[in-house]
Amino acid sequence: MLTALLTATFVAAPAAGRPAAARPAGRTAPTLPAQVPGATADTANGCLACHAAQRRAATEGIHAEHGVTCVSCHGGDPAAVTLPRGHSGHFVGTPDKAATAELCGSCHSDPDRMREYGLPTGQLAQFRSSKHGQLLFGQHNNDVPTCTDCHGTHIIYPPYDARSRVYPTNIPGTCASCHSDPKLMAKYHIRTDQFAQFRNSAHGVALFQDQNFAAPTCVGCHGAHSELPPTVTEIASVCGRCHVLVEQEFAKGPHGAAARAGKLPGCLACHSNHGTERVPADSISATCDRCHGSDSQVHQFAVDIQHRVVQATADIQSAERAIDQMAAAGERVGYYRFRYKSGLTYFREIAQKQHRLNLDTLDDLARRVRSVSIDLDSRAKGTQESRWEHKLLLLPVWFLSLSAVVLALLALRGLRKRDRDSDSSET
Repeated sequence: MLTALLTATFVAAPAAGRPAAARPAGRTAPTLPAQVPGATADTANGCLACHAAQRRAATEGIHAEHGVTCVSCHGGDPAAVTLPRGHSGHFVGTPDKAATAELCGSCHSDPDRMREYGLPTGQLAQFRSSKHGQLLFGQHNNDVPTCTDCHGTHIIYPPYDARSRVYPTNIPGTCASCHSDPKLMAKYHIRTDQFAQFRNSAHGVALFQDQNFAAPTCVGCHGAHSELPPTVTEIASVCGRCHVLVEQEFAKGPHGAAARAGKLPGCLACHSNHGTERVPADSISATCDRCHGSDSQVHQFAVDIQHRVVQATADIQSAERAIDQMAAAGERVGYYRFRYKSGLTYFREIAQKQHRLNLDTLDDLARRVRSVSIDLDSRAKGTQESRWEHKLLLLPVWFLSLSAVVLALLALRGLRKRDRDSDSSET
């Protein structure tokens, strides 16, 4: 569990070969106050005599659990309850954003300290190379976030804790706290509708509604500490980190070659970026027409692909209904479910292979799906016919049973009448 403890904390050693002089003047990290061995969290430490608002931080959060106290980051004398003694020694106070990143890195870039928790130590170097880091360290721009803006200041929860700002379902909101601010983003000519688009996208629905944490968040595509937007030639590879088989097929087709040459924005040409959507089967040709036009030779090719995908979709749905019908009729469907799953596998392959734009391959897979569909449909119809035959065979049984009941009732009625007649004659 500790492997993921502070995975998302902005920490790392300085980039290899980067001279110390590259750091902005006046922003040099303090003399490693965080390296001072800390005692276990103690709410009675002297800092809390004045800073009572931070009492929770002394006992709550991942740092408190592992003995990181006020003095670990701020220095000073934790035994003192008055000033100036409390702020003596290597006292840091409130570091600026650049110094904060250096301060966090003084522990988190130390392999000896992080080895115990299985945490990486390259986050600070990644942060320096990111767009945020370039603005912060290179231009002293305090609009950008530092470690504490994303992870919290005194109470820091690990990424697997739902209270953490970097818990999967919280990451988009954390990024949106800046990127949905019109006034802030206007300075950089950046749109502010990404979060709204993401929530309604295929990825957003999977993350927020289905709680599928395999779905990418902002950091899945842009990086966490090394945040940078993918370039045109990188987009397909970024998407391919999750959509491995789709990316392999895409790379073998004509669009893959165009993407590598920078002439096509990879997957975004058809699926967009933050509002990533699945292209419906009946909209394939219209999607192609956005680039190629409805009067081009490519249009008919797109129509052919759409026809095969639409037909395969109808076939696999028909196969699923056939399974349900057989199960409802009391048929043992173990073997037929296996057949259906094989058809479903072929159908899902179509979703991958269509990115290669090879009609022969799609034809082969579509025929396999259709074969499964026809097989199951035939069996389902046979089952339905058998049910009617059974019902028809039962008709004579029901007729004889009802006839026997009617005859019995008539006989009983005759006996009762005879008894009544006998009684009346005696009187």
